[in-house]
Amino acid sequence: MNIMKLRPLFLVISIILLTSSVLSIIFWGFKPSIDFTGGAVWELNSTKINEDNFKEVFTQNQIELKEFNNLGNNNYSLKFIDVTLAQKEILNTSLKEIDTDIKELKFESVGAILGRELLKKTIFAVILTSLFLFLFIGRRFRDFSFGTSAVLAMLHDTLILMGSFSVLGHFFGAQLDSLFVTAILTTLSSSVHDTVVTFDRIRELKKQTYQLDWVKLSNQAVTETLTRSINNSMTIIFMLTSLVFLGGDTTRWFATALLIGVICGTYSSIGVAIPLVIFFKKHLKKK
Repeated sequence: MNIMKLRPLFLVISIILLTSSVLSIIFWGFKPSIDFTGGAVWELNSTKINEDNFKEVFTQNQIELKEFNNLGNNNYSLKFIDVTLAQKEILNTSLKEIDTDIKELKFESVGAILGRELLKKTIFAVILTSLFLFLFIGRRFRDFSFGTSAVLAMLHDTLILMGSFSVLGHFFGAQLDSLFVTAILTTLSSSVHDTVVTFDRIRELKKQTYQLDWVKLSNQAVTETLTRSINNSMTIIFMLTSLVFLGGDTTRWFATALLIGVICGTYSSIGVAIPLVIFFKKHLKKK
């Protein structure tokens, strides 16, 4: 199977996806949740109040309800700008006029400083992970072109995931929260996993048939590992797709982020990482 003959097609696909992601981030940006902007989270239990009632009460009191989630079992999660104790008491009184048995499950404030710290730590984690993977894979395979290719493919997937959420935020209201940070870090792992498996097969084949050039080695390695990679990824994709369409509101966008990350990771291990190795080998050979 001569998959590497599709390298020009893989390059075009990646350029389109990366360009679209960058443009989306520049022009549309993101919709941050209160994890980053600061605000309040209020969880309530009520058998009589619905989403329209909650929105009406907040509108009457001139407080913007940023996010409403139905947690099931008549439990609801409300996210809005931070309020004083007096404002919260007024909201509580208004809600009790509709349902006298309403119960407060949780109320907490999230500072914007926490959001900035979380963002800084995420960026630091991505940089640190990239550095360690570069060193580990390069040393493990005794060739830093493998480490460079794996890290570039990983960053390729991360940028596409961020661009996808910029688009989803613009059209469907998807917000960036702490779960999205978890999805990004999970995507880093998912992206590298299949890549390392294929790299390992290339190394084994190189020892057995050292006369083959890198394109033929890559084709044979991808052919031998493709079925395993697809089967492994599809089991995860089926599960995440079910969560996207059948899961609750609180986990839907998290599952969507993981789904995008897994799909990108499966593609990049073949369409980005391996072509980059071939490029580096040919370039170094000419040097």
